[in-house]
Amino acid sequence: MDHPEVELVYLGGESSAGKSFGDLYPQFGSITNLPIEAVDPEIIGSRCEVVFLSLPNGLACQITPQLIEKGCKVLDLSADYRFSNLTTYTNWYGTERSDRTVAATAVYGLPELYRDRIAEASLIGCPGCYPTASLLALSPLLKQGLIVPETAIIDAKSGTSGGGRQAKVNLLLAEADNSLAAYNVARHRHTPEIEQICSELAGHEVTIQFTPHLIPMVRGILATVYATMRDPGLVRDDLITIYTAFYRNSPWVKICNSGVYPQTKWACGSNLCYIGVEVDPRTGRIIVMSAIDNLIKGQAGQAIQCMNIMLGWDETLGLPKLGFYP
Repeated sequence: MDHPEVELVYLGGESSAGKSFGDLYPQFGSITNLPIEAVDPEIIGSRCEVVFLSLPNGLACQITPQLIEKGCKVLDLSADYRFSNLTTYTNWYGTERSDRTVAATAVYGLPELYRDRIAEASLIGCPGCYPTASLLALSPLLKQGLIVPETAIIDAKSGTSGGGRQAKVNLLLAEADNSLAAYNVARHRHTPEIEQICSELAGHEVTIQFTPHLIPMVRGILATVYATMRDPGLVRDDLITIYTAFYRNSPWVKICNSGVYPQTKWACGSNLCYIGVEVDPRTGRIIVMSAIDNLIKGQAGQAIQCMNIMLGWDETLGLPKLGFYP
């Protein structure tokens, strides 16, 4: 809504159709009070040049082919277009696909890795929030062969907003507050998404151990990644130099100074990812800590970042550059 080059012309929804945006979010009513309309690809295609889809998994793939046919650029925030192998998608998400031709044109929307592909694309599968934090931590290591890929372990914590807005028992204040627990251990749906990109970076099939946790705060993800280094002689400052060089053209990734470890609050309300790096010479492992706001860099902000690249605009346009602190 703050983007200088964008005009909001359509809002769609199912259960909310017929209401105004201000009915759902009174705090935004003074910025836009467009009515929520039924989801109709004909209307969307005739009115919009760029379409953001934030739908339950399995729905975007039903309407995206029509939108692409009408010349729209589509950025999907569900899992429908994140996978190059649709069999993997079906195995993990259970939806059979009939849009294979369109799906084959989709680009994974992590700009720090695929900026050039995104610039040429009409369909973007925007990454999940856990994969965004995890892959930004792992990418320099895999791309440059600095770790033994199979030793990588991702231990990640997310605020409760990562579970969506619907009422769920485990997200109730009385359930989530003053408690910390892992969930979907060894079976979280973001695992194959992380493995797909890690395998591409490493140049061979990679299996990753990923464990998510729910932490009693509203927003933010901290992913702590452990891996065995190929060269045990590398020290912390070497790795910081490598990370700084790898992300030198990535305005949204900030590498912390030596001995500084990121906190989720630093990224809260911004599209930034803060990365801290440490080496443990005793175990020969590297420890990388990655902090993002799961709703911005991990979701909507990243989609806007991709749109900016697709349309040839400055990558930072219309996005918050500073978080809320304290």
